[in-house]
Amino acid sequence: MKKINLKGVTVQTWVRTLVLVIALVNQGLVMAGITKNEISFDSWESIGTYILTAVTAVWSWWKNNSFTQNAQDADEAYNLNK
Repeated sequence: MKKINLKGVTVQTWVRTLVLVIALVNQGLVMAGITKNEISFDSWESIGTYILTAVTAVWSWWKNNSFTQNAQDADEAYNLNK
């Protein structure tokens, strides 16, 4: 089992992870009907939330998110060889 090394995680990885979590929580709230609607743009809100979720999911998936020590060591070796 791989151990997670939170000390070595980059700021970029934390930001991508946080944005993805926010988008997924927001998507869940919209799907559950728990949203703050001062203006009734329900369909636009759903579409916008879906787009935000899809973009952040692809962005987070595409980038190299290194949470284990082995992955962080590999990133460091890769960056040294650039």
